[in-house]
Amino acid sequence: MTGPRYTPLAQSLPATVPFVGPETQERQRSAPFVARLGANESVFGLSPRAIEAMRQAADGIWMYGDPENHDLRHALADHHGISPDNIVVGEGIDGLLGYLVRLMVGPGDAVVTSDGAYPTFNYHVAGYGGTIHKVPYANDHEDPAALFAKAAEVGAKLVYLANPDNPMGSWHRGTDIVAAMDALPDGCLLVLDEAYVECAPVGTAAPVAADDPRVIRMRTFSKVYGMAGARVGYAIGAPGLISAFNKVRNHFGMNRMAQAGALAALHDQDWLTQVQTQIASARDRIVAIARDNGLSPLPSATNFVAIDCGRDGAFAKAVLEALVAQGIFVRMPFAAPQNRCIRVSCGTEADLNAFAAALPQALAAARSA
Repeated sequence: MTGPRYTPLAQSLPATVPFVGPETQERQRSAPFVARLGANESVFGLSPRAIEAMRQAADGIWMYGDPENHDLRHALADHHGISPDNIVVGEGIDGLLGYLVRLMVGPGDAVVTSDGAYPTFNYHVAGYGGTIHKVPYANDHEDPAALFAKAAEVGAKLVYLANPDNPMGSWHRGTDIVAAMDALPDGCLLVLDEAYVECAPVGTAAPVAADDPRVIRMRTFSKVYGMAGARVGYAIGAPGLISAFNKVRNHFGMNRMAQAGALAALHDQDWLTQVQTQIASARDRIVAIARDNGLSPLPSATNFVAIDCGRDGAFAKAVLEALVAQGIFVRMPFAAPQNRCIRVSCGTEADLNAFAAALPQALAAARSA
């Protein structure tokens, strides 16, 4: 034997990650970023109550975290007015997507998503040998009717829909999604990613019963709650589906500090409201910067703004690269025609001042390339 005996599936996959992290780019450029505006984190930070809770939990970090996430699950249940049996906690939405795909998808099984939607879902599906079917965006929105029609056509086990959407920041009314679910084929589960719902207008969250077996909703503490580095997410679904996660999840995946921080953050809704106000202000500033430079910002219900650079993906990539060269970390959609845009996360006044100073030079560089 000369090496590990990988499965045929593993041998067929590239060794890659869905995102190149800003830390990798900083190492490549041998300099830190001036403004970190690409990962949709919350630069406004987390609740002081959460920070204190995590500090106190650090004294007990020698112990494993509660494998049942009991306190956090019950607090989330109270917050949503549902049963703890409707909630599973995991290592961010990314981790929960991995567990869900492991539960549902085997070699050759069909899943449906939008072309250019959040790529981590596709990454997990490929890792378990599933077959990915894609539908295009419609006017920079994910298209529930097209997604559900494709799911019926291919006999999909899962269909992924983010509301609000990443990378475009667009959104649908929750009632419209629920109405569209009438076309969801039998035996197909809607994976409704609501990572940005706390940033969105009232009425964006889908008004669907927690026990509805057709859908599982994903939420996170990574965005408005400011805990991206702690990796805390949760899913809301029918009890049978939620209990099935116990068959495959890492029961000690949640560390004690993350559990304590999320619990304290959930109980500090005043901080959440303050951050929501800061996000709205930062979005307005990004919109103004884009318009000052002759660009078209897209309406956003998230903590970022997609900015239409007015040409094709190659031009937008040139703008992005010129921004990165000036120390401004941003990202862009990777599928046409959405890749005509760059995506800028909400930041502090200093962050956005740096972006405002760099953008004219980046556009000039891209136009002269």
